[in-house]
Amino acid sequence: MSPLRRGAALAASLLVAAALAAGCVPRPPRETIAPPGSVASGTIEFWHFFSDREADAIQQAVDRFEAKFPQVKVVVRAGQDDDKTTQAIGAGQGPDVALSGTTDNVGKFCSTGAWRNLTPYLERDHVDLSDVPQLVQQYTTYEDRRCAMPLLADAYGLYYNKKLFAEAGIDAPPRTLTQLAYDAKQLTKRGTDGNLEQVGFDPLSGFYENSVAHFAVLTGARWMDEDGRSILGADPAWKTLLNWQKSMIDFYGYENIRKFQSTFGDEGSADNAFEKGQVAMNIDGEWRIASIAADEPADLDWGVAPLPVADNRPDLYGSGFVVGNVMGVARNSHNPEAAWQFVKFLSTDTDTVVSLANVIKNVPTLTSALRSPALTSDANFKIFLNISGNPKSSTSPLSANGTAYQDLAQAFVNDWQAGKVGNLDRGLRKLDDTINQALGE
Repeated sequence: MSPLRRGAALAASLLVAAALAAGCVPRPPRETIAPPGSVASGTIEFWHFFSDREADAIQQAVDRFEAKFPQVKVVVRAGQDDDKTTQAIGAGQGPDVALSGTTDNVGKFCSTGAWRNLTPYLERDHVDLSDVPQLVQQYTTYEDRRCAMPLLADAYGLYYNKKLFAEAGIDAPPRTLTQLAYDAKQLTKRGTDGNLEQVGFDPLSGFYENSVAHFAVLTGARWMDEDGRSILGADPAWKTLLNWQKSMIDFYGYENIRKFQSTFGDEGSADNAFEKGQVAMNIDGEWRIASIAADEPADLDWGVAPLPVADNRPDLYGSGFVVGNVMGVARNSHNPEAAWQFVKFLSTDTDTVVSLANVIKNVPTLTSALRSPALTSDANFKIFLNISGNPKSSTSPLSANGTAYQDLAQAFVNDWQAGKVGNLDRGLRKLDDTINQALGE
């Protein structure tokens, strides 16, 4: 998923809350479905967020579906985000099938019934979910409702500049946070005026993909306990992470790194700081491979490795943060049987998933697709395939309030890195209270 589309999806998730919380979409009773053997037919409307080359890939998948099921016609509307979809559903309109670019709203879609419970359809059609990786199954289900099915995923790794590594005498990417800090310092250059000219690693949360959710996996930090209560103050992994981050910021100087960031280009542009050589190491997703190929940055010799991890958690090396696109059948679909047929096809047909992955350059969400000889891959992309399949890879927990808990944590980290938090223990405990209040705990 490109950073522009993902950023828009995350921004839209903040607006979804208003429509759902307003009671526009009451949770429905258990859906009634057609008996086994029924043939779906008619027209459905499909809304998705993709554009340009990726939208063309989606249309090819639609064409494949219509060729196999000619009794169903799919009307496609591109460029639709979660906010537009939710407002339309709340008004009794909207699509039959919606595709979201983030899992953050699955908890809302499921708990409010904006997207239908798909379990009855899965059971009736004897769909075997064993081909869907466990982590993917996890982020498409909220509590007792599986209201979503997956369509490709994103995994996060560490991009590094091989040329800059060689110049600094570093022969391999870091595996631990201590190594990451050491290498970052060796790769940092300052001008005669003391201003930063090159940084080894930008530690500021909020820079490109440096979100608190993506950072959490570096130390295995947990968000919630089994009862759904925030435990940032109780899990020592958060202190390990934040103290490490602050030590890196102090090395650069908070205002110095912010000033240097003002010279960076947009994340999704050819002036991306990593592609330009301004940042030697960067956390990013597999889509950056396609971006680098398209931008053709001069003099960039690069590689990918798994994310470095806390020194006391070597078992986590090779894992990472995984998230993905999800589809659902809208609550007020006028043709739910045909809508389900379409969702089932896109999410469980191996050839279709492989074809989409090859064009969009995201990670397949079927084990059979991951193992398919038709899946185009190279040494760098295989790093992301391995991360997505690592049993210790993780994602952010789903919530009926969407990203509310992440937004509160992000605001706290913004204050922390700016030096506005005096006592970290006290601050994290207060943050837990604030999050629990937002979650209704």
